[in-house]
Amino acid sequence: MTKFLRLLCAFWFSALLLPMAHAVDAREYALGSGDVVRVTVFQNPDLTVETRVTENGSITYPLIGAVNVGGLTLPATEKLIADKLREGGFVLKPQVNVLVLQIRGNQVSVLGQVNRPGRYPIEIAGTTVTDILAIAGGASVNGADVVTLVGTRNGQPFRMEIDVPSLFQPDGMKSDIAVQGGDMLYVHRAPVFYIYGEVNRPGAYRLERGMSVMQALAQGGGITLRGTDKRIRLHRRNATGQVDTMEPEMALPLQSDDVVYVRESLF
Repeated sequence: MTKFLRLLCAFWFSALLLPMAHAVDAREYALGSGDVVRVTVFQNPDLTVETRVTENGSITYPLIGAVNVGGLTLPATEKLIADKLREGGFVLKPQVNVLVLQIRGNQVSVLGQVNRPGRYPIEIAGTTVTDILAIAGGASVNGADVVTLVGTRNGQPFRMEIDVPSLFQPDGMKSDIAVQGGDMLYVHRAPVFYIYGEVNRPGAYRLERGMSVMQALAQGGGITLRGTDKRIRLHRRNATGQVDTMEPEMALPLQSDDVVYVRESLF
């Protein structure tokens, strides 16, 4: 291989690796208040410290005092402590290592209709809504498709409703935003409709998207021999809270809390 080809291959290989390195760096964990860390300095065992990040994002370290580490990645924290030790003349060439023992600061609360509700740590930067939902075991069988995210952004209250199935449509992943410490995710209960009367399986059922009256009848096991599709009534609550009664077309889409009643045939 000629020298020119070797240089060209090396340039191409480094060009591939550079974006990958930036992608990894961008997802490193950032320290938050409540985290417990162990700081060690090579060949200086007396400078080994286990400490908790305070509410204002700082730790107290021997010789250099308070160090503001909140929001910093581990490499940035190591460099900051090493710089202060070197600048203070305490260690000539400090080699600092920071290890996270407990993650307490950057946590997200997951509530509602999920399989494992609770508080979960943001272990790496860039953790998204779907990442946290996956950690919580996903939505339960009673969970809705829409997730509500509540938190703060730039010091202001923040609220966003995320349609999870739409995330997997073209360009849908733009809505899969990164979560931050203190965020809360709430999965609502899925909407339901009710069907009773002359059907084989009356009861309450999950309302699927775009479900029609005909599909609701199928969900209820179909009409019995005593019933008829000519005597179906739909009860729906309007904007004022009153219940309207109508004779629906089979293709009419249902809404949440609709009640379908199949009456007995007259003949």
